[in-house]
Amino acid sequence: MNVRVDWRASVSLVGTVVKYLAVALLLPLLVALWYGDGLVTFGATILFAVLFGWSLEQFDDDPDLGAREGFLMVGLTWLTVAFVGAVPYLIAGNGTVAQPSYALFESMSGFTTTGATVMGDISFDTHSRALMLWRQQTQWLGGMGIVVLAVAILPELSVGGAQLMDAEAPGPGIEKLTPRIAETARVLWLVYLGFTVVEFLLLYGLHLAGHAPNMTLYNAVAHPLTTMPTGGFSPEARSIEAFSAVVQWVIIPFMVVAGTNFALFWHVVRGESSNLFGDSEFRFYAGAMGVLSAIAAVILFVGPTLLGPSNPVEVAGQGESSVRHAAFNIVSIVTTTGYASMDFQAWSGPAKYVLVFAMFVGGSAGSTGGGIKIIRWLVILKSIRRELFTTVHPEAVSPVRLAGKALDERALRGIYAFTLLYFVLFLLGALLLAVDASRVGLELSVVEAVTASAATLGNIGPGLGMVGPMGSYIDFPASSKLLMVGLMWIGRLEIIPVLVLLTSGYWRS
Repeated sequence: MNVRVDWRASVSLVGTVVKYLAVALLLPLLVALWYGDGLVTFGATILFAVLFGWSLEQFDDDPDLGAREGFLMVGLTWLTVAFVGAVPYLIAGNGTVAQPSYALFESMSGFTTTGATVMGDISFDTHSRALMLWRQQTQWLGGMGIVVLAVAILPELSVGGAQLMDAEAPGPGIEKLTPRIAETARVLWLVYLGFTVVEFLLLYGLHLAGHAPNMTLYNAVAHPLTTMPTGGFSPEARSIEAFSAVVQWVIIPFMVVAGTNFALFWHVVRGESSNLFGDSEFRFYAGAMGVLSAIAAVILFVGPTLLGPSNPVEVAGQGESSVRHAAFNIVSIVTTTGYASMDFQAWSGPAKYVLVFAMFVGGSAGSTGGGIKIIRWLVILKSIRRELFTTVHPEAVSPVRLAGKALDERALRGIYAFTLLYFVLFLLGALLLAVDASRVGLELSVVEAVTASAATLGNIGPGLGMVGPMGSYIDFPASSKLLMVGLMWIGRLEIIPVLVLLTSGYWRS
């Protein structure tokens, strides 16, 4: 077979990324030194990352990156970093994540910012603070994109950086903010870092002011690392329910920010705030969350009393609680963050239906949010309106416009193709999970299979039933866990860059 892809170049550059992943491992190593626990775990992982990355680099000492090699390099990078990220769980050897399939699931869930967990005991009694911080850090690294970060800091990737960022970009495309793509990558990461620091200062400030007693320095560091990437991992077993109402209100706008196109904030910094509020995608995104939150708040307000088992709160008839819990959990699901301010498994049927609907909305293009993406829904609605108009006026020429510009018909077809593929994979994933559960005698309801598939493919995290916000994916058989690892990987890379690797035309034509 005449292979037209220089896979050696792709593998070599994957090795470069893995080698520099060792730098990120220095932070949990420092935490291990501070607390005196986990030093061997991260010292050994750093050594492994450097040696493994170096060995992969030897496949090509002068890699030349083309478009095909870019697709392969991005796909392999996300798989490889998930495998390397699982090493600390295996070396530590504590809890359920000491098993290989569990460790890979937790690592892939971290890097893809899914937030689904198989960690049976989320506590410092079982796991070191260094390991738990690594769990949060994997999400922060994956949020803006491993490859985007590599393009920003590695000169050898700057030449092919544009196509790499397009292959990894969360959405139909990424706006070039500066003349050089490496500078654009740095701008996006600086904005991302800036919001992370601001959230840390606010959360720890609440602790110092006495409004959040358990928002310790450790928690104040850990939660921005999983809010801004819309990840949802928390060192607290009860997620954000463990904190006061004021903490929950503070986190909501940061989840909204994380699901917004980060390029818009760069324009705001440059004094072009009209770009944010005049952006049709942002208005649609904010409007969708506002409407869904309002519907959920009304349902909670007039519905039965809901009690959280660890922190009893009455919701029905309580205006502030209803609005807060509705807004927090709707925003969390729409942006695919996966936090929970209470166990929404206890919500009434209609309120749960709103949450399931929210699972298919998604964040903005150019954000850290997953899912289908709000911009695709906006374009689909505009194209449906056009079809209705041209049905009545068959002679009219009516292009679909976005931000005042006519969209190319090829772009429209791409959006429809992606959305169709998304639902096909989602339904296929739900079917396979149900079949596999039946094979091993696991009682899995239709709702649990459907929401588990949607939550992993959309990088959302929690679903309903046993995979609810206070539950986990621990009971699924190893084969189902590996299937969901694949769904998380495919979902994070927006399906097409992964599926194209499976076509013969990619390799030969």
